[in-house]
Amino acid sequence: MSPKLKAYLQLCRPANLPTAAADIIAGISISGFFAGLSAFEIPHSNFFPALILIMASMFLYAGGVVLNDVFDIEIDKVERPERPIPSGIVPLGKARLFGFILLLVGICLAFLIHKTSGFISVFLAVAILSYDKFAKHHAFLGPLNMGVCRGLNLLMGISLLNAMGNWPYVLIPVVFIFAVTMVSRGEVHGKNKGNIVLAGLLYILVLLGVYYLHCVYTGGDLWYLVFLALFAFMVFRPLINAYRENSPANIKKAVKTGVISIILLDAAIAVAHSNIIVGLIILLLLPLSMYLAKQFAVT
Repeated sequence: MSPKLKAYLQLCRPANLPTAAADIIAGISISGFFAGLSAFEIPHSNFFPALILIMASMFLYAGGVVLNDVFDIEIDKVERPERPIPSGIVPLGKARLFGFILLLVGICLAFLIHKTSGFISVFLAVAILSYDKFAKHHAFLGPLNMGVCRGLNLLMGISLLNAMGNWPYVLIPVVFIFAVTMVSRGEVHGKNKGNIVLAGLLYILVLLGVYYLHCVYTGGDLWYLVFLALFAFMVFRPLINAYRENSPANIKKAVKTGVISIILLDAAIAVAHSNIIVGLIILLLLPLSMYLAKQFAVT
């Protein structure tokens, strides 16, 4: 692989892209449940629309992280000069154009499904740009904005079967990604024990939220608890290590694991609203994401 191609791929954060796909599948599972469809009925008539929506989500995510690096150029020149843009491998102008093209492709793909998905993708693109340019510099609005992006991504999956009345589900990824982003505030300099404690409490709230929604709305089998337990183990272990030794390296591991582990959270949500097979399909994205995380940076 040529250095320039690898640099462009690095800008897209390949390890994070499967997490965007997992959001969509979880959203489809939610919408399928409330539409009265089984997990096996959805693929017959909605396989290609679902695939297009997954691609739309991944393009939007990729565009967002590319433009994040574009807007961070001055900071990265000091803190992360090895990144593709500050190192000069990818010119700033080309990176900016690349990011906006990715966003536009994602929006166009979403509109191919129907107007609701398309409009959600537009709101998602605006939220992405809001975070990249403005909100990320704010201690509270930044994490909240990032969480909203994840929530809108899940909502885009829910929109496939037009089950928009179930929008409160978006609060789960909003809270979780808010927590992960709070932890990331110490990724460069460390010293963020307060944020880590808050993140731990929010992680517990997420676990209780999934449990509550299952009890209230689905009441099916309990296989989802296996995925939820795996999710809890995956996120709490590095978080505790980062608290004990509050170093940038440990904080980075906690953030990296938090981003990737949303796959397990999505799998738990999907199983709670469909069946274990859908959860296992989502789970297959985890080793892919972990492999890519070894090849490309996650944050």
